[in-house]
Amino acid sequence: MSERLSVFKTYKLYVGGKFPRSESGRVYEVTDSKGKWLANAPLSSRKDARDAVVAARKAFGAWSGATAYNRGQILYRIAEMLEGRREQFVREVADAEGLSKSKAAAQVDAAIDRWVWYAGWTDKIAQVVGGGNPVAGPYFNLSSPEPTGVVAVLAPQESSFLGLVSVVAPVIATGNTAIVIASEKSPLPALSLGEVLATSDLPGGVVNVLSGRTAEIAAPLAAHQDVNAIDLAGADAALAKGLEIAAADNLKRVLRPQPVDYAETPGIDRMTAFLETKTVWHPTGSLGASGSSY
Repeated sequence: MSERLSVFKTYKLYVGGKFPRSESGRVYEVTDSKGKWLANAPLSSRKDARDAVVAARKAFGAWSGATAYNRGQILYRIAEMLEGRREQFVREVADAEGLSKSKAAAQVDAAIDRWVWYAGWTDKIAQVVGGGNPVAGPYFNLSSPEPTGVVAVLAPQESSFLGLVSVVAPVIATGNTAIVIASEKSPLPALSLGEVLATSDLPGGVVNVLSGRTAEIAAPLAAHQDVNAIDLAGADAALAKGLEIAAADNLKRVLRPQPVDYAETPGIDRMTAFLETKTVWHPTGSLGASGSSY
């Protein structure tokens, strides 16, 4: 039997539920922690970033309008699909972060569990951050959370998979759509995650994954008038300052970079960071001696 030739994987972007190459035709070399070549990843351009915004905006209406229970089912389905491809991600994370197989497996398992954790929150977060407000008058006063809109997410640079999931899952769990800039040094787990998302019932455009130079892709997203918020988790201090200035032009919500141990239970801060509060007043009807007419 003749020896087989290796079949090298072609990594692509994930935009609008499809897998395009960068419109610029550019790629860059991705190496492991020891400098060994792993793959060529797409080097996204400003045009790719703008295309991702269009896809995210198009998907926002249906995704934000879906029931919280349905969003939870889909996030859980992502966990199921990841479980089935666990070994692939263990290998990619080990290569990306220079970890032993056992440590990489722990990272992947934690990332899968993180999807399940956020799946459970989709239909509960409204009960925690919303509710009825007491007012001095014959009114019902109800506050409820609503998604901010299209969120640009700069994934953590060092935590190529667990950190990535920890910043993406809360954004979409609450009904936002996302443009994710993968770790510049270690983008392969993020690009493979796009393949999982495409087969997990998540509508196209809800998550869009770009790889390349973080600063080059983030700049047009921070200034884009149709991006409502930006998470600067993967930006260094100098880049974060420039992006904050650009984001101020259209009053984007900005989540500043901060030290985070992604192995810890995340809490709800990353969900509430990209929620708006809608308050509705409604008359209770005439009040008599016996109380409300209701």
